[in-house]
Amino acid sequence: MYLYDEIGTALFEAITLLPEYGLTRADERLLWRHAGAMLERLTSPLLVAELGSGTGRKTRWILEALARREPVVYYPIDISAAALDRCRYELSSLGAVSVVGLEHSYLEGLREVAGRRQPGQTLLLLFLGSTIGNFERRAGEGFLRQLRAALQPGDGLLLGADLVKEPDRMLLAYDDPSGVTAAFNRNVLARINRELGGDFDLRRFRHQARWNAGERRIEMHLVSTARQTVTIPAAGLTVTFQEGESIWTEACHKFLIEELPQMAERAGFASEACWVDAEWPFAESLWIARPAP
Repeated sequence: MYLYDEIGTALFEAITLLPEYGLTRADERLLWRHAGAMLERLTSPLLVAELGSGTGRKTRWILEALARREPVVYYPIDISAAALDRCRYELSSLGAVSVVGLEHSYLEGLREVAGRRQPGQTLLLLFLGSTIGNFERRAGEGFLRQLRAALQPGDGLLLGADLVKEPDRMLLAYDDPSGVTAAFNRNVLARINRELGGDFDLRRFRHQARWNAGERRIEMHLVSTARQTVTIPAAGLTVTFQEGESIWTEACHKFLIEELPQMAERAGFASEACWVDAEWPFAESLWIARPAP
């Protein structure tokens, strides 16, 4: 949530266009090619909600396919008001789709959607882009169980998950030569300066992406290039950094294809189907909420 202010949101959208960052294009290709098959496995009428919708660009393929068979109400849920505004604009040309943006955290937004659903509606919840990989693994599975608790049996969860691939290829996606990801990472320090009165000198922190093979994750760090002291008045905090010491800002866990159905089972879902992109190994899994035991 701290990465995605208005500037961070714009920078991340730029990252998704970089040739080195194949994840978003793989996500989009799977939705474009298989949206119809995904929807065929769910019972109408459908209500669609999305966690961390961003601009909704990828979701267009699902909404267009669904709108061909029934009117659609789509609830994008995001903490970024700028992203929600862009989402409404991007999808405004879809005449059969009503876009109702919710500026909430994931679970708050999902609870509001659940309270608005009509009797007999099936909820399709979208969690795309491998955002699940930003959770620590145990916390991620706990979050999936919380999602299941907010759903009814027969509801669907479409989950995007980036798969393990060559380390050099993954590292390049998080440390692009153009420096866009570095700017996205440093923006969290700029935001502390803007909103909390911090005095970070962004020029004295170097962006670094690391592959942690044991945990199967990319770690994004901001490495101090000198010994320095930073104050953050609104937090009542003073921090001294040694040269080479880093701030670990984000983790991006990668998955093995065989672990996804196991995750579904432990979270209270049945793994209905899975589609994998051949160009950039990425999985789109459709899970169906099982009845409570």
